[in-house]
Amino acid sequence: MPILEYVLTYCTRAVPCVVLTLFFNVASQAGSPSSARDWIRQATTHVCGKADMSGLQIQNALAGSWLLEESYQPNETAPVRTSFRLALPGGDEMTLESRLANGMLRQFRASYSKFDGNELRPALLAIADGSCTVRSARQIREEEGPWIFLDQLEDDLETLRWAETLQAPWPEGDDPGGVRVALVDSGLAYDLPLLASRLARDDDGQPIGFDFWDMDPWPYDGDTSRGPFLPIRHGTAVASILAREAPNAALVPYRYPRPDMSRLTDLVEHALEHGIKIIAMPLGSRNPDDRKAFEDALKDKDILAIVSAGNDGRDIDNDPVYPAGLELENILTVTSADAFGRLATGSNWGGKSVDIMLPAENIEVTDFRGATGVTSGSSYAVPRLAALAARILADDPGLTVPELKARILERASPSPFERQGAVATGWIPDPETD
Repeated sequence: MPILEYVLTYCTRAVPCVVLTLFFNVASQAGSPSSARDWIRQATTHVCGKADMSGLQIQNALAGSWLLEESYQPNETAPVRTSFRLALPGGDEMTLESRLANGMLRQFRASYSKFDGNELRPALLAIADGSCTVRSARQIREEEGPWIFLDQLEDDLETLRWAETLQAPWPEGDDPGGVRVALVDSGLAYDLPLLASRLARDDDGQPIGFDFWDMDPWPYDGDTSRGPFLPIRHGTAVASILAREAPNAALVPYRYPRPDMSRLTDLVEHALEHGIKIIAMPLGSRNPDDRKAFEDALKDKDILAIVSAGNDGRDIDNDPVYPAGLELENILTVTSADAFGRLATGSNWGGKSVDIMLPAENIEVTDFRGATGVTSGSSYAVPRLAALAARILADDPGLTVPELKARILERASPSPFERQGAVATGWIPDPETD
Protein backbone atom coordinates (compact mmCIF):
# COMPACT_ATOMS: atom_id res chain seq x y z
CA MET A 1 0.00 0.00 0.00
CA PRO A 2 1.53 3.40 -0.93
CA ILE A 3 2.31 5.79 1.91
CA LEU A 4 -0.42 8.20 0.80
CA GLU A 5 -2.98 5.40 1.01
CA TYR A 6 -1.76 4.54 4.50
CA VAL A 7 -2.21 8.16 5.48
CA LEU A 8 -5.76 8.32 4.14
CA THR A 9 -6.64 4.97 5.74
CA TYR A 10 -5.17 5.35 9.22
CA CYS A 11 -5.17 9.05 10.07
CA THR A 12 -7.72 10.09 12.69
CA ARG A 13 -8.69 13.15 14.71
CA ALA A 14 -6.23 11.99 17.35
CA VAL A 15 -3.48 11.56 14.75
CA PRO A 16 -4.09 14.16 12.01
CA CYS A 17 -3.17 13.27 8.45
CA VAL A 18 -0.53 15.97 8.35
CA VAL A 19 1.19 14.42 11.38
CA LEU A 20 1.10 10.92 9.91
CA THR A 21 2.38 12.18 6.56
CA LEU A 22 5.25 13.97 8.31
CA PHE A 23 6.01 10.81 10.29
CA PHE A 24 6.39 8.65 7.21
CA ASN A 25 8.44 11.24 5.37
CA VAL A 26 10.83 11.58 8.30
CA ALA A 27 10.93 7.84 8.95
CA SER A 28 11.79 7.14 5.33
CA GLN A 29 14.81 9.41 5.59
CA ALA A 30 15.86 8.45 9.10
CA GLY A 31 17.94 5.53 10.28
CA SER A 32 15.19 2.92 10.20
CA PRO A 33 16.09 -0.56 8.93
CA SER A 34 16.30 -0.89 5.16
CA SER A 35 15.60 -4.61 4.59
CA ALA A 36 13.25 -7.31 5.81
CA ARG A 37 16.12 -9.05 7.60
CA ASP A 38 17.14 -5.85 9.38
CA TRP A 39 13.60 -5.15 10.53
CA ILE A 40 13.19 -8.67 11.87
CA ARG A 41 16.56 -8.56 13.63
CA GLN A 42 15.58 -5.25 15.26
CA ALA A 43 12.27 -6.72 16.40
CA THR A 44 13.95 -9.79 17.86
CA THR A 45 16.41 -7.58 19.73
CA HIS A 46 14.08 -4.86 21.01
CA VAL A 47 10.65 -6.53 21.33
CA CYS A 48 11.09 -10.28 21.83
CA GLY A 49 10.74 -11.33 25.47
CA LYS A 50 9.17 -8.06 26.61
CA ALA A 51 5.65 -9.27 27.19
CA ASP A 52 4.59 -6.10 28.96
CA MET A 53 5.30 -3.80 26.01
CA SER A 54 2.26 -2.07 24.54
CA GLY A 55 1.77 -1.49 20.87
CA LEU A 56 2.81 2.15 21.14
CA GLN A 57 5.94 1.17 23.07
CA ILE A 58 6.82 -1.28 20.30
CA GLN A 59 6.27 1.45 17.73
CA ASN A 60 8.66 3.71 19.65
CA ALA A 61 11.23 0.93 19.99
CA LEU A 62 11.25 0.28 16.24
CA ALA A 63 12.01 3.66 14.70
CA GLY A 64 10.19 4.12 11.42
CA SER A 65 7.27 1.81 12.23
CA TRP A 66 3.66 2.76 12.86
CA LEU A 67 1.22 0.66 14.90
CA LEU A 68 -1.79 -0.45 12.88
CA GLU A 69 -3.33 -3.12 15.08
CA GLU A 70 -2.77 -5.02 18.32
CA SER A 71 -4.58 -8.02 19.79
CA TYR A 72 -4.43 -10.10 22.96
CA GLN A 73 -5.85 -13.61 23.24
CA PRO A 74 -7.90 -14.39 25.24
CA ASN A 75 -7.61 -10.92 26.82
CA GLU A 76 -5.10 -8.20 27.69
CA THR A 77 -4.96 -9.19 31.36
CA ALA A 78 -3.87 -12.79 30.89
CA PRO A 79 -2.81 -13.25 27.26
CA VAL A 80 -1.46 -16.49 25.87
CA ARG A 81 -0.87 -14.88 22.49
CA THR A 82 -0.20 -11.28 21.52
CA SER A 83 0.01 -9.84 18.02
CA PHE A 84 1.15 -6.42 16.78
CA ARG A 85 0.82 -5.31 13.17
CA LEU A 86 3.08 -2.48 12.07
CA ALA A 87 3.22 -0.31 8.95
CA LEU A 88 6.70 0.39 7.64
CA PRO A 89 8.09 3.01 5.26
CA GLY A 90 7.40 2.19 1.64
CA GLY A 91 4.14 0.39 2.35
CA ASP A 92 5.63 -2.83 3.76
CA GLU A 93 4.29 -4.38 6.96
CA MET A 94 5.56 -6.50 9.84
CA THR A 95 3.62 -8.60 12.34
CA LEU A 96 5.09 -9.60 15.69
CA GLU A 97 3.52 -12.47 17.59
CA SER A 98 4.39 -13.77 21.06
CA ARG A 99 3.11 -17.09 22.40
CA LEU A 100 3.10 -17.31 26.17
CA ALA A 101 2.70 -19.97 28.85
CA ASN A 102 2.11 -18.88 32.45
CA GLY A 103 3.23 -15.40 31.47
CA MET A 104 6.55 -16.63 30.10
CA LEU A 105 7.55 -16.45 26.47
CA ARG A 106 7.36 -19.78 24.66
CA GLN A 107 7.82 -18.63 21.07
CA PHE A 108 8.25 -15.36 19.18
CA ARG A 109 7.45 -14.91 15.49
CA ALA A 110 8.27 -11.94 13.28
CA SER A 111 6.83 -11.96 9.76
CA TYR A 112 7.50 -9.41 7.04
CA SER A 113 5.29 -8.63 4.04
CA LYS A 114 6.54 -6.69 1.04
CA PHE A 115 4.38 -4.23 -0.90
CA ASP A 116 4.90 -4.85 -4.63
CA GLY A 117 2.94 -1.88 -5.94
CA ASN A 118 -0.40 -3.66 -5.96
CA GLU A 119 -0.61 -5.83 -2.86
CA LEU A 120 1.25 -7.04 0.20
CA ARG A 121 3.08 -10.33 -0.35
CA PRO A 122 4.52 -12.45 2.49
CA ALA A 123 8.31 -12.40 2.27
CA LEU A 124 10.12 -13.55 5.43
CA LEU A 125 9.34 -15.24 8.75
CA ALA A 126 11.66 -15.78 11.73
CA ILE A 127 10.78 -18.03 14.66
CA ALA A 128 12.60 -17.56 17.96
CA ASP A 129 12.44 -19.64 21.14
CA GLY A 130 11.69 -18.49 24.68
CA SER A 131 15.17 -17.03 25.05
CA CYS A 132 14.72 -14.98 21.86
CA THR A 133 17.21 -17.07 19.92
CA VAL A 134 16.14 -17.44 16.30
CA ARG A 135 15.85 -21.14 15.56
CA SER A 136 14.48 -21.11 12.02
CA ALA A 137 13.42 -18.79 9.25
CA ARG A 138 11.37 -19.11 6.09
CA GLN A 139 11.45 -17.02 2.95
CA ILE A 140 8.98 -17.00 0.07
CA ARG A 141 10.81 -16.57 -3.22
CA GLU A 142 9.12 -15.98 -6.56
CA GLU A 143 10.87 -16.91 -9.78
CA GLU A 144 9.97 -16.49 -13.44
CA GLY A 145 6.55 -17.73 -14.47
CA PRO A 146 4.45 -19.53 -11.88
CA TRP A 147 7.44 -20.81 -9.87
CA ILE A 148 7.24 -19.99 -6.14
CA PHE A 149 9.54 -21.50 -3.51
CA LEU A 150 9.57 -21.67 0.28
CA ASP A 151 13.19 -21.41 1.41
CA GLN A 152 14.09 -22.86 4.79
CA LEU A 153 16.87 -20.66 6.21
CA GLU A 154 19.44 -20.89 8.98
CA ASP A 155 19.19 -18.64 12.03
CA ASP A 156 21.15 -15.91 10.23
CA LEU A 157 18.06 -15.41 8.03
CA GLU A 158 20.22 -15.83 4.92
CA THR A 159 21.87 -19.25 4.61
CA LEU A 160 19.69 -21.71 2.71
CA ARG A 161 18.98 -25.08 4.31
CA TRP A 162 16.65 -26.38 1.62
CA ALA A 163 13.89 -25.15 -0.68
CA GLU A 164 10.34 -26.45 -1.08
CA THR A 165 8.03 -25.83 -4.02
CA LEU A 166 4.90 -23.76 -3.42
CA GLN A 167 3.85 -23.43 -7.03
CA ALA A 168 5.12 -24.91 -10.28
CA PRO A 169 4.14 -25.01 -13.95
CA TRP A 170 2.24 -28.01 -15.22
CA PRO A 171 4.45 -30.82 -16.56
CA GLU A 172 4.28 -31.78 -20.21
CA GLY A 173 2.42 -34.97 -21.04
CA ASP A 174 -0.51 -36.70 -22.67
CA ASP A 175 -3.92 -37.58 -21.33
CA PRO A 176 -3.63 -41.08 -19.80
CA GLY A 177 -7.25 -41.95 -20.52
CA GLY A 178 -9.36 -43.96 -18.10
CA VAL A 179 -11.94 -42.89 -15.54
CA ARG A 180 -11.40 -39.34 -14.32
CA VAL A 181 -11.39 -38.85 -10.56
CA ALA A 182 -11.39 -35.36 -9.08
CA LEU A 183 -9.48 -34.80 -5.83
CA VAL A 184 -10.56 -31.78 -3.76
CA ASP A 185 -7.86 -31.19 -1.19
CA SER A 186 -4.89 -28.93 -0.44
CA GLY A 187 -3.69 -29.43 -4.01
CA LEU A 188 -1.20 -31.79 -5.57
CA ALA A 189 2.56 -31.93 -6.14
CA TYR A 190 1.81 -32.63 -9.77
CA ASP A 191 5.45 -32.32 -10.81
CA LEU A 192 6.33 -35.60 -9.06
CA PRO A 193 7.04 -38.38 -11.61
CA LEU A 194 4.53 -40.62 -9.79
CA LEU A 195 1.70 -38.19 -10.56
CA ALA A 196 2.78 -36.19 -13.61
CA SER A 197 1.85 -38.98 -16.00
CA ARG A 198 -1.52 -39.51 -14.32
CA LEU A 199 -3.01 -36.04 -14.93
CA ALA A 200 -6.21 -35.87 -16.97
CA ARG A 201 -5.80 -33.39 -19.83
CA ASP A 202 -8.08 -31.53 -22.24
CA ASP A 203 -7.96 -31.67 -26.04
CA ASP A 204 -5.09 -29.15 -26.03
CA GLY A 205 -3.01 -31.29 -23.70
CA GLN A 206 -3.49 -29.01 -20.69
CA PRO A 207 -4.20 -30.59 -17.29
CA ILE A 208 -7.78 -30.06 -16.20
CA GLY A 209 -7.26 -29.17 -12.51
CA PHE A 210 -7.57 -25.68 -11.03
CA ASP A 211 -6.66 -23.77 -7.88
CA PHE A 212 -9.95 -22.50 -6.41
CA TRP A 213 -8.09 -21.09 -3.37
CA ASP A 214 -5.86 -18.62 -5.25
CA MET A 215 -8.02 -18.70 -8.39
CA ASP A 216 -5.19 -19.56 -10.75
CA PRO A 217 -4.41 -22.59 -12.97
CA TRP A 218 -1.81 -24.21 -10.67
CA PRO A 219 -3.33 -26.20 -7.75
CA TYR A 220 -0.01 -27.05 -6.11
CA ASP A 221 -0.15 -28.83 -2.74
CA GLY A 222 -0.31 -26.41 0.19
CA ASP A 223 -3.04 -25.54 2.68
CA THR A 224 -1.96 -22.12 3.96
CA SER A 225 -4.79 -21.59 6.46
CA ARG A 226 -2.17 -21.57 9.28
CA GLY A 227 -0.22 -18.91 7.42
CA PRO A 228 1.67 -18.53 4.14
CA PHE A 229 4.96 -19.76 5.62
CA LEU A 230 3.51 -22.92 7.21
CA PRO A 231 1.68 -24.88 4.50
CA ILE A 232 0.00 -28.18 5.33
CA ARG A 233 0.73 -30.73 2.62
CA HIS A 234 -2.12 -33.23 2.52
CA GLY A 235 -3.37 -33.71 -1.02
CA THR A 236 -0.31 -35.44 -2.47
CA ALA A 237 -0.32 -38.19 0.15
CA VAL A 238 -4.02 -38.79 -0.50
CA ALA A 239 -3.50 -38.84 -4.27
CA SER A 240 -0.65 -41.34 -4.02
CA ILE A 241 -3.06 -43.92 -2.61
CA LEU A 242 -5.57 -43.26 -5.36
CA ALA A 243 -2.86 -43.54 -8.01
CA ARG A 244 -1.66 -46.86 -6.60
CA GLU A 245 -5.06 -48.49 -6.15
CA ALA A 246 -6.65 -47.22 -9.37
CA PRO A 247 -3.68 -47.44 -11.75
CA ASN A 248 -5.79 -46.76 -14.84
CA ALA A 249 -7.65 -43.72 -13.50
CA ALA A 250 -6.81 -40.14 -14.45
CA LEU A 251 -6.38 -37.53 -11.70
CA VAL A 252 -7.97 -34.08 -11.71
CA PRO A 253 -6.54 -32.04 -8.79
CA TYR A 254 -8.44 -29.13 -7.27
CA ARG A 255 -7.16 -26.94 -4.46
CA TYR A 256 -10.17 -26.36 -2.25
CA PRO A 257 -11.49 -22.78 -1.88
CA ARG A 258 -10.72 -22.08 1.78
CA PRO A 259 -11.04 -18.25 1.42
CA ASP A 260 -14.53 -18.56 -0.08
CA MET A 261 -16.21 -21.94 0.22
CA SER A 262 -19.09 -20.82 -2.03
CA ARG A 263 -16.66 -21.43 -4.91
CA LEU A 264 -17.30 -25.14 -4.40
CA THR A 265 -20.29 -24.77 -6.70
CA ASP A 266 -18.02 -23.59 -9.51
CA LEU A 267 -15.56 -26.38 -8.69
CA VAL A 268 -18.19 -29.11 -9.02
CA GLU A 269 -19.54 -27.56 -12.22
CA HIS A 270 -16.00 -27.51 -13.59
CA ALA A 271 -15.67 -31.22 -12.80
CA LEU A 272 -19.00 -32.05 -14.45
CA GLU A 273 -18.03 -30.11 -17.59
CA HIS A 274 -15.03 -32.44 -17.93
CA GLY A 275 -16.95 -35.70 -17.62
CA ILE A 276 -16.09 -36.47 -14.00
CA LYS A 277 -18.45 -38.74 -12.05
CA ILE A 278 -16.29 -39.38 -8.96
CA ILE A 279 -15.05 -36.64 -6.67
CA ALA A 280 -12.90 -37.48 -3.63
CA MET A 281 -13.21 -34.92 -0.81
CA PRO A 282 -11.13 -35.83 2.27
CA LEU A 283 -12.05 -32.65 4.14
CA GLY A 284 -14.71 -31.44 6.52
CA SER A 285 -16.01 -28.51 8.53
CA ARG A 286 -18.36 -27.74 11.40
CA ASN A 287 -19.05 -24.23 10.13
CA PRO A 288 -22.76 -23.75 9.25
CA ASP A 289 -21.77 -21.53 6.30
CA ASP A 290 -19.55 -24.29 4.96
CA ARG A 291 -22.45 -26.73 5.29
CA LYS A 292 -24.49 -24.57 2.92
CA ALA A 293 -21.56 -24.29 0.52
CA PHE A 294 -21.18 -28.07 0.36
CA GLU A 295 -24.91 -28.61 -0.02
CA ASP A 296 -25.28 -26.00 -2.78
CA ALA A 297 -22.33 -27.54 -4.62
CA LEU A 298 -23.41 -31.18 -4.46
CA LYS A 299 -27.20 -31.29 -4.27
CA ASP A 300 -28.83 -32.94 -7.30
CA LYS A 301 -25.52 -33.11 -9.18
CA ASP A 302 -24.67 -36.10 -11.38
CA ILE A 303 -21.51 -36.86 -9.45
CA LEU A 304 -20.63 -39.21 -6.57
CA ALA A 305 -18.87 -37.38 -3.74
CA ILE A 306 -16.78 -39.66 -1.53
CA VAL A 307 -16.12 -37.80 1.72
CA SER A 308 -14.38 -38.44 5.03
CA ALA A 309 -16.13 -38.81 8.38
CA GLY A 310 -13.31 -36.96 10.16
CA ASN A 311 -10.94 -37.74 12.99
CA ASP A 312 -12.40 -36.15 16.10
CA GLY A 313 -13.40 -39.38 17.83
CA ARG A 314 -17.11 -38.57 17.97
CA ASP A 315 -20.55 -39.59 16.75
CA ILE A 316 -21.29 -37.24 13.86
CA ASP A 317 -24.98 -38.19 13.92
CA ASN A 318 -25.18 -36.04 17.06
CA ASP A 319 -22.33 -33.62 16.40
CA PRO A 320 -22.08 -33.38 12.61
CA VAL A 321 -19.30 -32.38 10.29
CA TYR A 322 -19.87 -31.45 6.69
CA PRO A 323 -20.16 -32.61 3.96
CA ALA A 324 -20.29 -35.99 5.78
CA GLY A 325 -23.47 -35.00 7.63
CA LEU A 326 -25.41 -33.90 4.56
CA GLU A 327 -28.44 -36.03 3.70
CA LEU A 328 -27.75 -36.21 -0.03
CA GLU A 329 -28.15 -39.26 -2.23
CA ASN A 330 -24.90 -38.64 -4.12
CA ILE A 331 -22.62 -38.74 -1.06
CA LEU A 332 -20.74 -41.72 0.37
CA THR A 333 -19.14 -41.11 3.77
CA VAL A 334 -16.26 -43.33 4.83
CA THR A 335 -14.29 -43.72 8.04
CA SER A 336 -11.15 -45.62 9.02
CA ALA A 337 -10.97 -49.11 10.55
CA ASP A 338 -8.07 -51.29 11.55
CA ALA A 339 -7.27 -54.49 9.68
CA PHE A 340 -9.74 -56.46 11.85
CA GLY A 341 -12.75 -54.25 11.17
CA ARG A 342 -12.65 -52.26 14.39
CA LEU A 343 -13.23 -48.53 14.24
CA ALA A 344 -9.82 -46.85 14.35
CA THR A 345 -8.93 -44.83 17.43
CA GLY A 346 -9.88 -41.22 16.87
CA SER A 347 -11.99 -41.86 13.77
CA ASN A 348 -15.54 -40.52 13.68
CA TRP A 349 -18.58 -42.76 13.37
CA GLY A 350 -22.33 -42.51 12.93
CA GLY A 351 -25.04 -45.09 12.35
CA LYS A 352 -26.81 -42.73 9.94
CA SER A 353 -24.15 -40.35 8.68
CA VAL A 354 -21.28 -42.77 7.99
CA ASP A 355 -21.87 -45.35 5.29
CA ILE A 356 -18.74 -47.50 5.28
CA MET A 357 -15.51 -48.13 7.12
CA LEU A 358 -12.46 -49.71 5.59
CA PRO A 359 -8.83 -50.24 6.62
CA ALA A 360 -6.95 -46.93 6.47
CA GLU A 361 -4.41 -47.26 9.27
CA ASN A 362 -0.66 -47.34 8.63
CA ILE A 363 -1.20 -46.88 4.91
CA GLU A 364 1.86 -46.28 2.75
CA VAL A 365 1.86 -42.87 1.05
CA THR A 366 4.16 -40.63 -0.98
CA ASP A 367 4.39 -37.04 0.25
CA PHE A 368 4.90 -33.79 -1.69
CA ARG A 369 8.68 -34.29 -1.65
CA GLY A 370 8.43 -37.75 -3.17
CA ALA A 371 9.37 -39.40 0.13
CA THR A 372 7.47 -42.47 1.30
CA GLY A 373 6.00 -43.06 4.74
CA VAL A 374 2.89 -44.33 6.49
CA THR A 375 -0.14 -42.47 7.76
CA SER A 376 -3.61 -43.13 9.17
CA GLY A 377 -7.09 -41.65 9.36
CA SER A 378 -10.38 -41.30 7.58
CA SER A 379 -8.84 -38.91 5.04
CA TYR A 380 -6.92 -41.88 3.68
CA ALA A 381 -10.00 -44.07 3.55
CA VAL A 382 -11.39 -41.66 0.94
CA PRO A 383 -8.88 -42.42 -1.86
CA ARG A 384 -9.19 -46.16 -1.19
CA LEU A 385 -12.95 -45.98 -1.70
CA ALA A 386 -12.60 -43.59 -4.66
CA ALA A 387 -10.15 -46.02 -6.29
CA LEU A 388 -12.66 -48.84 -5.86
CA ALA A 389 -15.36 -46.64 -7.42
CA ALA A 390 -13.06 -45.84 -10.36
CA ARG A 391 -12.34 -49.52 -11.01
CA ILE A 392 -16.05 -50.40 -10.89
CA LEU A 393 -16.88 -47.58 -13.29
CA ALA A 394 -14.06 -48.60 -15.64
CA ASP A 395 -15.55 -52.10 -15.85
CA ASP A 396 -19.06 -50.75 -16.45
CA PRO A 397 -18.85 -47.17 -17.86
CA GLY A 398 -22.62 -46.95 -18.35
CA LEU A 399 -23.41 -46.95 -14.62
CA THR A 400 -25.39 -44.03 -13.30
CA VAL A 401 -24.27 -42.36 -10.08
CA PRO A 402 -27.00 -44.12 -7.99
CA GLU A 403 -26.03 -47.46 -9.56
CA LEU A 404 -22.34 -46.86 -8.85
CA LYS A 405 -23.12 -46.03 -5.23
CA ALA A 406 -25.26 -49.17 -4.91
CA ARG A 407 -22.46 -51.34 -6.35
CA ILE A 408 -20.07 -50.03 -3.71
CA LEU A 409 -22.50 -50.51 -0.83
CA GLU A 410 -23.12 -54.10 -1.95
CA ARG A 411 -19.51 -54.89 -1.05
CA ALA A 412 -19.93 -53.85 2.59
CA SER A 413 -20.91 -56.28 5.33
CA PRO A 414 -21.23 -56.03 9.12
CA SER A 415 -17.91 -56.24 10.92
CA PRO A 416 -17.62 -59.15 13.37
CA PHE A 417 -15.44 -57.01 15.66
CA GLU A 418 -17.37 -53.75 15.81
CA ARG A 419 -20.58 -52.83 17.61
CA GLN A 420 -23.74 -52.18 15.65
CA GLY A 421 -24.45 -48.55 14.89
CA ALA A 422 -20.89 -47.48 14.18
CA VAL A 423 -21.67 -47.17 10.46
CA ALA A 424 -24.82 -47.50 8.39
CA THR A 425 -23.83 -50.35 6.04
CA GLY A 426 -20.69 -52.10 7.19
CA TRP A 427 -17.04 -52.47 6.33
CA ILE A 428 -15.05 -53.52 3.30
CA PRO A 429 -12.13 -55.66 4.46
CA ASP A 430 -10.07 -55.23 1.26
CA PRO A 431 -11.18 -52.47 -1.13
CA GLU A 432 -8.50 -53.55 -3.63
CA THR A 433 -10.27 -56.86 -4.28
CA ASP A 434 -12.50 -56.68 -7.36
